[in-house]
Amino acid sequence: MPFHKIINDPVYGFITIDDELIHQLMAHPYYQRLRRIQQMAMANLVYPGAVHSRLHHSLGAYHLMRSALQELISKGHSITLEEQQAAKIAILLHDIGHGPFSHALELVLAEGMPHEEISILLMESLNKSFDGKLNMAIEIFTGKYHKKFLHQLVSGQLDVDRMDYLTRDSFFTGVNEGVIGYDRILKMLTVHDGQLMVEEKGIYSIEKFLVARRLMYWQVYLHKTVLGAEQMLKRIVKRAKMLHAPCPEPLNSFINRPPGGVSLDQFCQLDDTDLMMAIKQWCRHNDPVLAYLCKGLINRQLLKVHFFAEPVNPDLLEEKRAQAAAKTGFSTSCLEWLVFEGEASSSTYNFEHEHIYILFKDGKVKDISEVDHALINENLRGKVKKYYICYPG
Repeated sequence: MPFHKIINDPVYGFITIDDELIHQLMAHPYYQRLRRIQQMAMANLVYPGAVHSRLHHSLGAYHLMRSALQELISKGHSITLEEQQAAKIAILLHDIGHGPFSHALELVLAEGMPHEEISILLMESLNKSFDGKLNMAIEIFTGKYHKKFLHQLVSGQLDVDRMDYLTRDSFFTGVNEGVIGYDRILKMLTVHDGQLMVEEKGIYSIEKFLVARRLMYWQVYLHKTVLGAEQMLKRIVKRAKMLHAPCPEPLNSFINRPPGGVSLDQFCQLDDTDLMMAIKQWCRHNDPVLAYLCKGLINRQLLKVHFFAEPVNPDLLEEKRAQAAAKTGFSTSCLEWLVFEGEASSSTYNFEHEHIYILFKDGKVKDISEVDHALINENLRGKVKKYYICYPG
């Protein structure tokens, strides 16, 4: 009897699981940990509905991958059952290496290890447990499989990862600017010369997709209050490490790292709840900076953030530190943790390393930026950068 299971998703309705291996992977503790990792870190302090998890996102991306594969097969492109399974596993596990609060603490808790590298390590570990059944999925995930379009569906300018997080994040935040026509984009996908492309009639849906991504970054992901909260979170972890602040395992192995480092299993025991428990505990720490930051995050008394088009004036930085000193009584060395500058950037479209190709009816292929009267053009080349200052309110 064929395997069949459905999951009710608030964004797409019913998600179908029709592969027993995929179902077994979903049941594994490494994957179930994603229930306890927030997708959007501290964004719920601005958008209260943004409390969905990495598991929600991975299921959504899996659903879109399943739809994309079915669409390509219906257009006559050859994708074997084994390749379909591998592509679905690759997208299901693409974010399995995220630690607590996702991108907000990337390279802060597990120093020098981006989540993609941890994802590969976890996929290789799972591959051993499942007797090599993930070999092709790992090849697709790392871009080594000969059918490049399968990797492009997992990771590229127009991948199902981005399609889901824009759709899902706009749904849970209520920010309509992030809504995209993911269903139409999927219908317009095709493969030409081994590359993932979009049919000519899908141009406007792609432009809307790219503009929505730009708007979501500045309205949600890099919202000044979200940025301030996430900077506080990073500084809490860095300060705790510097002070060797006490906390229970498994977080203790990351805050007070032993000479031998931490294991993959220790990493997979760690989630958002461990960190929040420690932050509540550190509210009573005898270090005034750590206690101040922790209380501020718990009680939503966040650092203020102002954006600027140019680098922050040093005089303004000194002025804000003087005001903070008068308000808190902290020393100069302490104030460096509370008053600081930085920069934030995002890019709408990567013109150099990744491309979205449009396949025209006459067989010609153009980059989306080269289409006549294109909305996505040279004016959107490169990153948009803003400078900011954080300080106590």
